[in-house]
Amino acid sequence: MRPTRSWRPLLATFVASALVLATGCQQADPPPPAATPSPSAEQSSLPSKQYTIEDFIASTSVGGASFSADESRILFSSNKSGVWNVYSMQVGGGEWTALTESTTDNNYAVSYFPTDDRVLLTRDQGGNELNHLFVRETDGSERDLTPGENLKANFAGFNHAGDAFFVTHNGRDARFFDIYRFDAKSYEPTRIFENTGGYQPAGISGDGAWIALAKANTTNDSDLYVLEVASGKITHVSEHEGEASFDAQDFSPDNQWLYYSANDSGEFAELRRVKLGEWTHEPVQKADWDIVYAYFSHEGKYLVVGTNEDGMTKVRLFDAASMAEQSLPALPEGEIRGVSIARSEKMMAFYLNGDRQPNDLYVLEFGGEPRALTRSLNPAIDPKDLVSSEVVRFKSFDGLEIPNILWKPHQASAGNKAPALVWVHGGPGGQTTRGHNAFIQYLANHGYVVLGINNRGSSGYGKTFFAADDGKHGREPLWDTVEAKKYLQTLDYVDPDRIGVIGGSYGGYMVLSALAFQPGEFRVGVNIFGVSNWIRTLESIPPYWESFREALYKEIGNPETQRDFLIETSPLFHADKIDVPLMVLQGANDPRVIKPESDDIVAAVEKNGVPVEYVVFEDEGHGFSKKKNQIEGYGRVRAFLDRYLKNAEAPADTPQG
Repeated sequence: MRPTRSWRPLLATFVASALVLATGCQQADPPPPAATPSPSAEQSSLPSKQYTIEDFIASTSVGGASFSADESRILFSSNKSGVWNVYSMQVGGGEWTALTESTTDNNYAVSYFPTDDRVLLTRDQGGNELNHLFVRETDGSERDLTPGENLKANFAGFNHAGDAFFVTHNGRDARFFDIYRFDAKSYEPTRIFENTGGYQPAGISGDGAWIALAKANTTNDSDLYVLEVASGKITHVSEHEGEASFDAQDFSPDNQWLYYSANDSGEFAELRRVKLGEWTHEPVQKADWDIVYAYFSHEGKYLVVGTNEDGMTKVRLFDAASMAEQSLPALPEGEIRGVSIARSEKMMAFYLNGDRQPNDLYVLEFGGEPRALTRSLNPAIDPKDLVSSEVVRFKSFDGLEIPNILWKPHQASAGNKAPALVWVHGGPGGQTTRGHNAFIQYLANHGYVVLGINNRGSSGYGKTFFAADDGKHGREPLWDTVEAKKYLQTLDYVDPDRIGVIGGSYGGYMVLSALAFQPGEFRVGVNIFGVSNWIRTLESIPPYWESFREALYKEIGNPETQRDFLIETSPLFHADKIDVPLMVLQGANDPRVIKPESDDIVAAVEKNGVPVEYVVFEDEGHGFSKKKNQIEGYGRVRAFLDRYLKNAEAPADTPQG
């Protein structure tokens, strides 16, 4: 389970996926026409090879990007060694320099210092999400800047001058994040905001004079405030009627404006700005989809805007003064992600990602051609053997249109019907998107059709759709999932009798709900750290989720006042209805969906006499980040599916012939 749209953390999450290199835009001359296979012949010849899970995980994942002070090097994170570590390399490419060499806990790059080669990085302990912020000195020594047991810290950016940086942490009160200014030389912290009001820090101006604060009312309604640090005055800048979400995006480099997104005037979030001190608002940009982020380059020459367009993020670069869109270079198929512009504003780093093009790091000098710095896909994998996703839609039980992402194996056809899986994303309020997913590509490579459903309640399709699951978990969103199975049964290349359901976190809850509340619909279920007992999960959420506890209660249910309802919608109390094979995967250190959630559902379903397989990773939390665990976990999932879905006999009541 993860916070939804209004609860985004200050730092973007690192994307851990198998990666592929775009070797260039030039293509070889085509063969003579007589030797060119027809599309149908080419389709039937793929995949040329079925790869092992080791093959897929042998690819190298990379994430994050920060330029050094002289802009000669770039800082990033990678799981090259098997766990995530911090690396640097020349902006022109070349060998990587390992700045951390952990074999246990993941280390993630945060930023170079603006004036020298010191580095900020973050790590937790075994996936417990209690991240601390560390500085790596130029001599290689390391210092914990945020020591403390049960403390969680987030980096909140350097000031414009580069002589200080900001950190939020909950050391004073485990429930709330205060804001601290750290001197960039002495590392002396000064608390500049004591958070006793349950706000969520959402941004700090470059001069340190203004702080954006968010407050979640419900999962669909949030407010935005601005604190003037000198006076301590907090101004409410998001007055509105009805439910609407307001999200701080960035302060302008001249410290005159706060840019924010809001969906109070329509279905989708548009970009606006408010004048600091005067509190007048102006429109900046709107689209037919949600504008999900916007931020400035260091001096304000460029504005980067990301829009969630039907399961993909479209990144656009604007001249901030004129708002004229700047052209980006032609690239291989995929989408640009993670744009980071150097302080000089002369170049930018970014990632390119697509179905067959997993994250690869590029550097672009403005006016020049982009350079690919990483070659991430395991060279043993032919990208042609991977599959392209497509957006498909179906109408659910009540006529509501449900968007989905579909991955069709090359070998699936009307004459070779394939088993299928409904893939349910996390959340509630997440979204299945296009782009590279090594696990799904592994399943597709071995003949599984995968339909990633964006059931009602998913983000990205308007605020009405997003709110459509409130108080209905275990019901309408689940019924959408059953309709997804029915949609798969209409595809002539899907075996209608071999359809399972799989999902992680909230998606794991949906798996258990499908098996317990809709028995007979799915042949198997794979639950990856999913909620089985809402009462326990809601009572055991981490203390630092306090600022949106009430919003979560309004979405799911209040364990103090709606206990009967939560028992009704918790699969654990109905586990006797689960009568098909079940697989459960869990990280022992998961702070969001704790291990007893999986322990109890496994014990309950085992009493039913059906096959149950349980995999626990002692060194993981809410997600499996280490290569050895991905190999074991994803490999065992496919073995489970091969045994109980792909090679399963048709049900006894299914007509034969």
